[in-house]
Amino acid sequence: MDFMQNFYEEEKVNSIPIHIVFQSDFKEWQDKQAESIQNWIQTACFKPKPNQHLCIPNAQGNLDSVLVITDRENTIWALGNRHALLPEGNYHIVTLNDSEEDSFLLGWGMGSYQFTKYKKSKSKLCKLSITNAKNKNTLKALLNAINVVRDLVNTPAADMMPQHILEQSQSITDDFEVKLLDCVGDELLKENFPTIHAVGRASIHPPRMIQLNWGSSKHPKVTLIGKGVSFDSGGLDIKSAQGMRNMKKDMGGAAHAIGIATAIMQMNLPIQLQVLIPAVENAISSNAFRPGDVLTSRCGKTIEIENTDAEGRLILCDAISKAVEGNPDIIIDFATLTGAARVALGTEVPAFFTNDDAIAEDLMHAAEKVKDPIWQLPLHKPYRYLLNSDIADISNCSIGGFGGAITAALFLKEFVPDTTCWVHFDVMAWNTRNRPGRPKGGEAMGLRTVVEFIQNRYS
Repeated sequence: MDFMQNFYEEEKVNSIPIHIVFQSDFKEWQDKQAESIQNWIQTACFKPKPNQHLCIPNAQGNLDSVLVITDRENTIWALGNRHALLPEGNYHIVTLNDSEEDSFLLGWGMGSYQFTKYKKSKSKLCKLSITNAKNKNTLKALLNAINVVRDLVNTPAADMMPQHILEQSQSITDDFEVKLLDCVGDELLKENFPTIHAVGRASIHPPRMIQLNWGSSKHPKVTLIGKGVSFDSGGLDIKSAQGMRNMKKDMGGAAHAIGIATAIMQMNLPIQLQVLIPAVENAISSNAFRPGDVLTSRCGKTIEIENTDAEGRLILCDAISKAVEGNPDIIIDFATLTGAARVALGTEVPAFFTNDDAIAEDLMHAAEKVKDPIWQLPLHKPYRYLLNSDIADISNCSIGGFGGAITAALFLKEFVPDTTCWVHFDVMAWNTRNRPGRPKGGEAMGLRTVVEFIQNRYS
């Protein structure tokens, strides 16, 4: 989707003003308005509550302006669903404090998203002026990145197999000077990506390790890793029908890595960027890996397979080992890894783990600033015993269901040296309901936080 179709940059005639007013400032604003507007507010029995709006007519009965009430905690979502509620036309923002304008514009853009690859949109077109944005490039970069994630996650698995992830990565990054490498099929064994090969070998769509490199070697190296499971049947430990229904989103980690990369490149941040995407389909066939098998990972650690449905961490561990070899300043991985994280935090707050307390603090500050919630869960070392194996260095998951998000993170931590800064995000990548600015379906979670964090850390 072209996110700019919901904005205009040049001056448009007949543009309708949207007055965005904080609930606490409503009385002051109302008292300054013409008597006709004050009378209309009273006649309409308008209650100035957050997320409420009022269409104000002129003397001829046509729409003259729009009043939107918000609160100071949720300015980003003030216009998040207005495109669907307002009459078709061109609009521009009028605020008491225009320092919030970029936030309002971001919310409008996020809320205007539609996935129209398979079904034509029947929605009316409302356009909002972007002329007065304080930082148009950042705004456009974020909206583009969010749409990239949503489009990739929303696409059905049949059209988002490993080779399609490669094709999409190529097309999305085509405008940038990106060096793209692709290691596919049995070549993975030659290049020492054995666990990626093991998980993906049962599919007719060959597994791949996709690598993107951008930026100058003079800058600090940042490595993004995204879990790219195109579809997860669960393998031989097959999922239920309900559990399998939405597994097209199991490449949501890869979508996040690609989306964040596009924002970084469009904003031209001073980093040396590496993106690693292990892309597989966890399918079932005669050569599928089995419960009880022992795999040898890239770094030499042996892994006993307790459950083939814990496949994401297997492809990530080889990617992490590859990243560590390049001695990056920081590794950040995204994965739709565990249902346990959803049980702990619900579907709308992604969990993160890190081996660096200062980074955790910086991430939480960034999340608060951009209103993109995340929450830290502990790398509780005593739970490591749950991953013990009698015949291998480690098991790929614990037998019991307790602390599943933590044990998954502890598994990944086994492949990260203590001297390497590392952050792991366990995300839902999916909105289960419609909210202002956050339509149901594929979603970028923690993306704006990570972009803000990287910008703060390296600019």
